[in-house]
Amino acid sequence: MNSTLVLKSLLVGALTLGVASIASAAGMGMQGKPMPMSNMQKCYGINAAYKNDCKAPGHSCAGQDAKARDPNSFVAVPAGLCEKIASGSLKPEKG
Repeated sequence: MNSTLVLKSLLVGALTLGVASIASAAGMGMQGKPMPMSNMQKCYGINAAYKNDCKAPGHSCAGQDAKARDPNSFVAVPAGLCEKIASGSLKPEKG
């Protein structure tokens, strides 16, 4: 077998493992434990299309809001972060 091909395969495998480790750690706290929901808060107006966390006017489930940055849809974020995000609000828009 060609040593260059083996080396490339090993590098791709190592990069894939590294990316997977980073992705799994993204939802973890500083000590490698999932962040408790008590440390999370609802942040309205920051969702991407189809990336909301829960029910909002016009739909009844997470991931169903077709409108990005919907002021009535929320995403759960760590406490204190919402106020730092442009267009983020702790309360839904009155409608």
